[in-house]
Amino acid sequence: MSTDTPSPERLSAQLPSPDALVVLIVDDVPDNVAPLHDALDEAGYTVLVALDGESAIRRARQALPDVILLDAVMPGIDGFEVARRLKADPATAAIPIIFMTGLTETEHLVAALDAGGADYVTKPIKPREVMARMGVHLRTARHVRQGAVERSQARYALDAFGYATITVRERDGRLMWQTPLARDLLQRYCGTTAPETPPAVLQWLRRHLQDAQAQREPPRLTLDHGPRRLTFRLHQRVGDQDGAEAIEAPGEGGDWLIVMQETSDASVLEAMGQAFGLTAREAEVLYWVAKGKINRDIGDILGSSPATVKKHLERIYAKLGVETRTAAAAMAINRVPLLQPQHGG
Repeated sequence: MSTDTPSPERLSAQLPSPDALVVLIVDDVPDNVAPLHDALDEAGYTVLVALDGESAIRRARQALPDVILLDAVMPGIDGFEVARRLKADPATAAIPIIFMTGLTETEHLVAALDAGGADYVTKPIKPREVMARMGVHLRTARHVRQGAVERSQARYALDAFGYATITVRERDGRLMWQTPLARDLLQRYCGTTAPETPPAVLQWLRRHLQDAQAQREPPRLTLDHGPRRLTFRLHQRVGDQDGAEAIEAPGEGGDWLIVMQETSDASVLEAMGQAFGLTAREAEVLYWVAKGKINRDIGDILGSSPATVKKHLERIYAKLGVETRTAAAAMAINRVPLLQPQHGG
């Protein structure tokens, strides 16, 4: 490739400035890309390039460009399918797509618009015409997307502090958005993945919507997973745009932002093990005894039989020098302050 034709690798490594308008050009012929790239670059745009449909979809989801210039005819996944997939993804659905096509038959142009294209230009491409068409679509799309990006960035930032977030649509209970930490937590605690909202979470949300709509703090939902627990807090109603969408009438499909936090009593188990010379499993059994659980419940939590729990308890009694579960629980609580009720779930 000549020095006048930037490589896709070099282009994708560039970090766009926050104030630059980002354009993704998708074309399987590098010679078609170079003149348009140079013209857009000189005009002050940040330009990204993809040479096939798969990389176009991947790059669009990563970079969230302001506009996509999309070749209609490519080997593998063609431009029409790329557009359909991007429009089906909430993260990229609002990005305007301008098709670049040598197809001038009416049915092809209709197909481009049906696939989600906002506009089209015909080949050979004239950069000035492309920029004029882009200007028609960019301002509104940029304004709408900037508001959504700012809200998403604020929610993603919570992951760094251990607070995961999701949004659930009131109308049908679908999980519409989640941070990476939220995805991992829901998979581990509930065994579910988006767009499915865990049944327990959906029931809790619907039970307390009236409180939330009246701006009263609803009770929190807590799910236990061994010595770990996941707490859900109903935070606020949100919309994709400011204004009407954010204040829809109840039952009309508004989204609810839910904040999740995982807490753990791993330090409690370690302290009990050290205080009484217990194995890791014995510490877990004593932990749940101190929480008032019976052998059958402890077996369900730890994935073992009540008989196995009983054997662990016998060894625990011997190490603690007690004869009953009540005495064992009392000794554990007295020796390990973290087991006091204000610290447990």
